Amino acid sequence: MEPAPGPQEKYHLITRNLQEVLGEDKLMAILKERELKIYWGTATTGKPHVAYFVPMSKIADFLKAGCEVTILFADLHAYLDNMKAPWELLELRTRYYENVIKAMLESIGVPLEKLKFVRGTDYQLSKEYTLDVYRLSSVVTQHDAKKAGAEVVKQVEHPLLSGLLYPGLQALDEEYLKVDAQFGGVDQRKIFTFAEKYLPSLGYAKRVHLMNPMVPGLTGSKMSSSEEDSKIDLLDRKEDVKKKLKKAFCEPGNVENNGVLSFIKHVLFPLKSEFVVLREEKWGGNKTYTAYEALEKDFAEQVVHPGDLKNSVEVALNKLLDPIREKFNSPELKKLTNAAYPNPAKAKPAEKGTKNSYPENVVPSRLDIRVGKVISVEKHPDADSLYVEKIDVGEPEPRTVVSGLVQFVPKEQLQDRLVVLLCNLKPQKMRGVESQGMVLCASSIGEPRQVEPLDPPAGCCAGERVYVEGYEGGEPDDELKPKKKVFEKLQADFRISEDCVAQWKQKNFLTKLGRVSCKSLKGGSIS
Repeated sequence: MEPAPGPQEKYHLITRNLQEVLGEDKLMAILKERELKIYWGTATTGKPHVAYFVPMSKIADFLKAGCEVTILFADLHAYLDNMKAPWELLELRTRYYENVIKAMLESIGVPLEKLKFVRGTDYQLSKEYTLDVYRLSSVVTQHDAKKAGAEVVKQVEHPLLSGLLYPGLQALDEEYLKVDAQFGGVDQRKIFTFAEKYLPSLGYAKRVHLMNPMVPGLTGSKMSSSEEDSKIDLLDRKEDVKKKLKKAFCEPGNVENNGVLSFIKHVLFPLKSEFVVLREEKWGGNKTYTAYEALEKDFAEQVVHPGDLKNSVEVALNKLLDPIREKFNSPELKKLTNAAYPNPAKAKPAEKGTKNSYPENVVPSRLDIRVGKVISVEKHPDADSLYVEKIDVGEPEPRTVVSGLVQFVPKEQLQDRLVVLLCNLKPQKMRGVESQGMVLCASSIGEPRQVEPLDPPAGCCAGERVYVEGYEGGEPDDELKPKKKVFEKLQADFRISEDCVAQWKQKNFLTKLGRVSCKSLKGGSIS
């Protein structure tokens, strides 16, 4: 039997691979006296993906260090964060999270009996907690509440009061869960410093805060539930894992924003204390690394090829995912998954003549809208009012698009500019040239008519998804059926706001870099 680790060894286990610790002296003082009590919370919103293995592997470290660990399923927070989890789905999503997080922990060998699992609504609706929310709201400024949630709570043009409550509830959780420390991503830092500032004003102790770095997704940016290509779902099939890893950003010799290397560093190495690069004998055969730094050095010097690295991660990742897939293959959990995350784009159409059938769900996520870059612009050979454009939307070949913009936008203003393109309309011929999309534009109301192409945020790349806030998660239709008139029904509520932002029912068109807008046509329509 191994001897229990001492305070210094516990400190190393607790803090390794973290980006920042607030309250290091207090942490060491507690470890010299007793075991640390710590909690990690997760709002039950979108489906957890493989980046969740990063906090899971740290939870394994905490248990090795003898910590008393609580996992909070923050169901009320999920609703308060701009209703990311609708009230009617809250219970279902919380049950999904409980099952999937426990399956993840089991897949990496964490004994569940050593953990305490709590739902936010188990105590956040109590008289005492509610009174403390009111007490906190009497001392917190609107500025501090908004600032605290800036990196975590979804930012919208007209924020709801619920989003301002979110940081205060997370601060109070530290007291009501009776912990010494809270663990989260570095994106939580402003909430952690908010808690350190305001909990003492209610007579409660300041806690220690432990922060993981934000792990890059497969595209090189933050791994996100709303960006399909940036993340691997825990229930993805092996062929989907292979496809997504094949497309992952992993430039030879580049160790910056490399999601594949980051996954090895923050998940696979802490779990196994080694990583095996699998390769054919003619390329040197398999090589086992017992220190991440040595692997990173070899990759930077191009001793390790990106293809071999991706293949090796694929094998290791599937070993982690296999028991989760197996567990969720049961009829009960399949039913829970479909109920917690219904796909509006694949709702069954009503049969003709069937009474009491549900109407088709017409939501913005059914539209495949992407950022496009205009590669070339020419006049249509047979129509003076039409342009024929070649537009890059992140596919192997640019799309041919016919637009009636000749009277409104000079050719040189379209060349090389970023536009917003609707990509899943049924292709149709316009005066003999097949158009494979529609450039979305703002139009003025009344005469003389003015038209301006919509502008994605600066810095966007061709192929980036454009979505309506609140509808990030749905899958677009492969092709919009003309008879269903899905686009026409949604377009009826497209508008340009008074600050020139494109909206559907007062919800903004967004990319991961911000809002889609036009230059000047306030109050205009979009077509």
